[in-house]
Amino acid sequence: MPKYVYAFAEGNKDLKDLLGGKGANLAEMAGMGLPVPPGFIVSTEACRVYLNTGAVPAELSSQVDVHLAALEKEMGKPLGAPEDPLLVAVRSGSKFSMPGMMETVLDVGLNDSSVIGLAKTSNDERFAWDSYRRLIQMFGKTVLGIDGEHFDKVLEAAKAARGSKSDLDLSTADLQQIVASYKGVVREQVGREFPQDPREQLDLAINAVFHSWNSPRARLYRRREHIPDDLGTAVNVMAMVFGNMGSDSGSGVAFTRNPATGERGVYGDYLQNAQGEDVVAGIRNTMPLAQLETLDAAAYRRLLEIMETLEQRYSDMCDIEFTIERGRLWMLQTRVGKRTAAAAFVVACQLVDEGLIDMDEALRRVAGDQLVQLMFPRFDAGAAAKVLCTGMNASPGAATGAAVFDSVTAVERAAKGEKVILVRRETNPEDLKGMIAAQGILTSHGGRTSHAAVVARGMGTTCVCGAEALHVDVPNKTATAPDGTVVNEGDMISIDGDTGEVFLGEVPVVPSSVVEYFEGTADPEAADAGDLLRAVHRIMSHADVKRRLLVRANADTGEDAARARRFGAQGIGLCRTEHMFLGDRRATVERLVVATTDEERQSALAELLPLQRGDFIEIFTEMAGQAVTIRLLDPPLHEFLPNLTDLTVKVALSREHGKPVEKDEMLLAAVRRLHEENPMLGLRGVRLGIAIKGLFGMQVRAIAQAAAEVRKRGLDVHPQIMIPLVGSVRELRLVAEETSGVLAEEAAREGVELGATIGTMIELPRAALTAGHIAEDAQFFSFGTNDLTQTTWGFSRDDVEGAFFSQYMEHGIFEASPFQTIDRHGVGQLVKIAAKAGREVRPDLELGVCGEHGGDPASVHFFHEAGLDYVSCSPFRVPVARLEAGRAAVEVASGSGTA
Repeated sequence: MPKYVYAFAEGNKDLKDLLGGKGANLAEMAGMGLPVPPGFIVSTEACRVYLNTGAVPAELSSQVDVHLAALEKEMGKPLGAPEDPLLVAVRSGSKFSMPGMMETVLDVGLNDSSVIGLAKTSNDERFAWDSYRRLIQMFGKTVLGIDGEHFDKVLEAAKAARGSKSDLDLSTADLQQIVASYKGVVREQVGREFPQDPREQLDLAINAVFHSWNSPRARLYRRREHIPDDLGTAVNVMAMVFGNMGSDSGSGVAFTRNPATGERGVYGDYLQNAQGEDVVAGIRNTMPLAQLETLDAAAYRRLLEIMETLEQRYSDMCDIEFTIERGRLWMLQTRVGKRTAAAAFVVACQLVDEGLIDMDEALRRVAGDQLVQLMFPRFDAGAAAKVLCTGMNASPGAATGAAVFDSVTAVERAAKGEKVILVRRETNPEDLKGMIAAQGILTSHGGRTSHAAVVARGMGTTCVCGAEALHVDVPNKTATAPDGTVVNEGDMISIDGDTGEVFLGEVPVVPSSVVEYFEGTADPEAADAGDLLRAVHRIMSHADVKRRLLVRANADTGEDAARARRFGAQGIGLCRTEHMFLGDRRATVERLVVATTDEERQSALAELLPLQRGDFIEIFTEMAGQAVTIRLLDPPLHEFLPNLTDLTVKVALSREHGKPVEKDEMLLAAVRRLHEENPMLGLRGVRLGIAIKGLFGMQVRAIAQAAAEVRKRGLDVHPQIMIPLVGSVRELRLVAEETSGVLAEEAAREGVELGATIGTMIELPRAALTAGHIAEDAQFFSFGTNDLTQTTWGFSRDDVEGAFFSQYMEHGIFEASPFQTIDRHGVGQLVKIAAKAGREVRPDLELGVCGEHGGDPASVHFFHEAGLDYVSCSPFRVPVARLEAGRAAVEVASGSGTA
């Protein structure tokens, strides 16, 4: 019989696939002898059966019976017993942390009888009724699907009648009336009484957790975090421990290090007389964890001991949830803590220095996306800006946008291209869409471990929490600062996630210190460099040592080339010559296009030659000693000409007003002649070189003359001439023969060895499938993955991304846009086929990639696995590619890479 339920004693932290992250870590802590409430785990396998069939496995009920009986025996009381009830918490727990995205039900087992028993055994009638109202509210929302506003209205009315803003001021009688009203809400909304059978409550709660795996917010979160949809969640059933039993009780969240900065120290939030959900929800502002020492020194000292023990066991920063019940400490959860990008780098290096991990592991624990976050600008500290208030610096960064007060508005305005800041009293899981759409998140309630803070840190979104001085009025869409300044919806505000400051208006930004480090203007060894710069420098240096892939840059000017080199580029993998035909040179290109005789065409080419030569001299000089791959003209010539409709209108108006039209008519005739229904599959790339005599020859001559000039200056030059859009070896051969002739002619004339190589872009499926033939005439391949993706999928990128990609993501057709991350199974297979076939013919064939995928972290790993020699990306992404190339090397070496 399949086994679906496991005791804590049967698990450990390495069984996350089966027991989920929360269950595996609870089992680990129980095995370590830490104070964990007894319980059991319903496995992810049971959830997958539920997801596939719509029903829990037939064997599940009997297995739950067995483990529930064992729990009842250990606790010495039955579930929901009238005299002395066992109550349980039912919590979700997938392999990967999904904070707040799935359901939790606390106090399961309470009913009209057991609440009386709980009041007697706890000697606290108010506590018992408070727990019962919490169960009905949570069960009603998560299990019965009742809109939480129905319960919120009842609670708010009760507090208003009491003249209080806190539920702590409600009396036992108030709570009894709330319970009666809540039961009425259940009756009205779902047409049944609140279930009184404790076992029915448990079964329904387990089903609700399974069902929540596919809730809209859970699916949205998984898409953003690239978590597979087929994993399912485990369900953790634990004996309840109560943080709401008075002033000697409470709940909190602790981190073994500061998750925002990585700083060592006591970090977390504590809330007296509260259950854990109150801390995470942010409905009451918490106190700093260090204050617990003054409330309960013994529990505080024991907590610090456990935090140290867990960090040593996991060799990482840990996130811990705990409850104190009448002075007794209980551990409810631990996991490797989510952290900001800055903390990721700093903590990784700290752990190396402490001997817990080595530098290879430190490299594995950071990511290119985190490095990108560190390269974003920060607010200019010297700017004159009005500070509205200051909250808690929950997630770093500098964010500016229009204030919006609900998730729907955030999504709508962001979809129109507007930058927004989501302002809330506190966030909840239903706000996820708006949190994703926003540049930053600002709340007036909640601490650094609230829902808003945890989710924002996980997403790398700037967040300021607990700005208590700011009065947020969501219904009226305003926020009022202490000095009376009112922020209305649409007003620009800025939030600083590093300082917690909230500013009115847009604050100027300056480059980040990490960018200054890459630019060479910030010294990581300086006394005032700070932990972050030192950590970035150490990890980047290790990545450079470990990586096999070279990292080159896409650069079209000397300025771009210089910046790329400062950022660590080892050459240029793509120099697009079409960018050199814009601006003041467009008129000459127009003459080339409208030319009707060889003489006119050669005149235009002769005028372009020295201009191109000057461009190449500048680039070769900046990249001396490194390879420079120059792509001959690729786009259709009509891109350099006026729009057909605009030019037609201009000619018509000129005729009407009697103005000269001869030149424009010639141009219009050329535009009409070159007009294509699908120009990206028309006369472009190698086809231009064949169709327009002398075009590619002029470019090659300019390259050769520039290389000769720079060599004469004593600089080393490595030009690589790349012929684009080749689909047939015969196409390549025709152009390569012309190219070789021009190179030989210029080398002889200049009396220097140019050392140029000739290769091609592989950007058509046919080129990939016939790569063995093409390699006979190509000394290198550069995979143009942008066009290869378009032609493999049959997509026109400019049309499809806005048309239906969001639906493809929603339906799981894409995990990520294939233009952002390489499609391993389609485009990636063509890359592998071409690489293998090309090297079988020419073993020393150089292989690289020059599409946008060259700077995408996941794609860099694929190119490492596929055996390419280099990736090329924009200058700004060069550090990211360097880091990921190093990570790919150590992951493959350790056996954790994906083939």
